[in-house]
Amino acid sequence: MDYQRIFILLGLAVTAYMLILKWNEDYGDAVQTPPTETVANPTDNLSIPAMGEVPVGEATPAASSSEMIPSLDLSQPATSPTGDATPVAAERLVRVESDVLNLVIDTVGGDIVEASLRRYPRQLGSAEPFVLVDPRNAYSAQSGIIGPNATDTAGGRPRFSVAESHYELGDQDQMRVVLTLDTPSSVRIRKVFELARGDYLVRILYEISNGSVEDWTGAMFAQIKRDGEDPHDSKTNAMGLQPYVGGATRTPEALFEKLEFDDVEEEPYRARFNGGYIAMVQHYFVTALVPEGEGEYAYRARKLSGQNTFLFGVTAPLITVPAGSEGSQAIGFYAGPKDQYRLEEVAEGLDLTVDYGFLWWLAQPLFHMLTFIQGFVVNWGVAIMILTLVVKLLLYPLSAASFRSNAKLRKLQPKMVRLKEQYGEDRQKFSQEMMALYKKEGANPLGGCLPLLLQMPVFIALYWVLLESVELRQAPFMLWIEDLAVMDPYFVLPILMGVSMYFVTLMQPEPPDPMQAKIFKLMPIMFTFFFLWFPAGLVLYWLVNNVLSIAQQWWVTRQLDLEK
Repeated sequence: MDYQRIFILLGLAVTAYMLILKWNEDYGDAVQTPPTETVANPTDNLSIPAMGEVPVGEATPAASSSEMIPSLDLSQPATSPTGDATPVAAERLVRVESDVLNLVIDTVGGDIVEASLRRYPRQLGSAEPFVLVDPRNAYSAQSGIIGPNATDTAGGRPRFSVAESHYELGDQDQMRVVLTLDTPSSVRIRKVFELARGDYLVRILYEISNGSVEDWTGAMFAQIKRDGEDPHDSKTNAMGLQPYVGGATRTPEALFEKLEFDDVEEEPYRARFNGGYIAMVQHYFVTALVPEGEGEYAYRARKLSGQNTFLFGVTAPLITVPAGSEGSQAIGFYAGPKDQYRLEEVAEGLDLTVDYGFLWWLAQPLFHMLTFIQGFVVNWGVAIMILTLVVKLLLYPLSAASFRSNAKLRKLQPKMVRLKEQYGEDRQKFSQEMMALYKKEGANPLGGCLPLLLQMPVFIALYWVLLESVELRQAPFMLWIEDLAVMDPYFVLPILMGVSMYFVTLMQPEPPDPMQAKIFKLMPIMFTFFFLWFPAGLVLYWLVNNVLSIAQQWWVTRQLDLEK
């Protein structure tokens, strides 16, 4: 009969395993782009209309810049500076290639309508770059000039001229892409995009050459436009924690503050302060507008009326360019990975878009330690294993007492059984005698909880490190584990983790309460189920941690036996 039960349990386990594999194959990815709709360049047939809703034209040189933040809604037909309708044509788009970025710029308005990252494949094993500024999400980086001498008005966007339709960085260290606009008043405006080798920061610069007889006054604005949907190429599972998608900014009170879509929809965000940034966060990547120069900048985030479209923008202070002179304003646009070291250089607080949650103070050292180890071993999976060993060794002085307590409690199990038989249903007397026994033997029933409590903050912090750190995106380990940042496709690591946790529970004293004992025995099964959808790197950490815990508990128990 016992053998029959074993075979039945094995059969049920194999069946459940196959069902989970099939479920993950069918429903594991919450968001996928159908292969038939995938195109190498989403802007090949892109139609980008011009601006509709732009509340400008009322500003004067004395007006507050916070009242001049435009709200671009590209929902009207494209227009030229004269107001004539301009059909969308291929020559309207300018393609720019650096060694790390591919940009597509629309000459109507001079907006960045697509940005892809050449060093980050869209999918594992693919040569196609990841599209960050994605037209399929109505994603774009818009910029222009507003104020008394605005080029961007409610009537339309300016049409720039450009010398070439394709620019490449090549062997150069820096590159300038110049869009030119000649106005009827003899004012020449150049919109310049400056790119540097190895850098994801694009400097958007307006150069004003005032050849007229009157002063020129205006202010540069920039804004990130995006819908409220998940990224098209994101792949998450229904059981996993969904990465944050939304806005972020720096305020005078905090270096990092989330601007969630729901909050912005309920109440638009407005602020004015020196410096700062405003960003759109998307899992491992971020786009951010970073003002240059001194002065108070106006920030705003809002949702367009009647649309699922959000605008996160910044407006520079008004400047005046006297007749016969030149002036300029610039705003940086970062479009790239959440590289903490580079983001820290771009703007104060921008590196906090790598959001490690409330345990950031623990996650940051873990990340630095992990990257340090990876620099020697190269493999991120091996680095996680070594990091786990280092953490266990650091925590061992604190957890050794708990291991000793567990060992003593296990030795007391036969006496506990006799006490329970002796006092039967008299729970009060049983508890009194049990505590007296603990005191006599020097055992602490709560001491065994300490190792788990010590591990949990590290576990949560490392979870956020694996979830947020772009360095671990598509990082392989070995054999079938090709990406440590996503779940194990065959659930091998979670099952091994569950087995190791089962042995950990065997080495723990069983709770005297029958109900608690049953829950205690079910914990390995429950943890295995939840860990099925956790990042493989995190499961690897917990597996190695369990193996080391078993080794440490065995060592402490052996030492106690030798002492006796």
